[in-house]
Amino acid sequence: MERDVAVDQAIVEWLNSGVGRWGWWDAFMEAIVSDYLVPVMGSLVLFGLWFWGHGQERFRHQLTTLTGGIGIAFANLVTFQINHAYFRPRPFTELDLKLLFYEPTDSSFPANSAAIAFAVATAVFLSHRRLGLAMYGLAFLYGLARVYAGVHYPTDTLAGAGIGITATLVAHGLVWRFTPLVRRVLAVFQALHLA
Repeated sequence: MERDVAVDQAIVEWLNSGVGRWGWWDAFMEAIVSDYLVPVMGSLVLFGLWFWGHGQERFRHQLTTLTGGIGIAFANLVTFQINHAYFRPRPFTELDLKLLFYEPTDSSFPANSAAIAFAVATAVFLSHRRLGLAMYGLAFLYGLARVYAGVHYPTDTLAGAGIGITATLVAHGLVWRFTPLVRRVLAVFQALHLA
């Protein structure tokens, strides 16, 4: 266990040692690590899918958006429960790091940011492979930026990614299992010009 912690810390210190070397790279990572850029991009992709296409194609896209929303809810619930059952200090509180981000006070493990990003990427990937792969790339970069910035350990991000992917796969199964009910609910939304 101590060896795993040492490896986790060594990776954070190695990545964070690059902070301050290239101003353009730090500016890029500051944009990626923010609480807004990646989550907003994911939200916009899901929102765009909700209204994209006609007929059966639009219905399939709306199932993707519902899957993503439910996956995010499940991922948030799981990370919230784990954060309250187990508190892991953030890397910047235990190591000598250069921060590119504000100092969060909640548990570092698991990374909720990674859980959300990977939940969205998984939902999109299940119906749109290319767009989903791009979202996975963005989610990976988001997790990497959080480690580079000193606010998460790699295992925090890996656990968050696993939670996000699993939560969305469960959501996907539920949405498809109850497709007839979802179709009726969406018909009401369409009548109200909301779908």
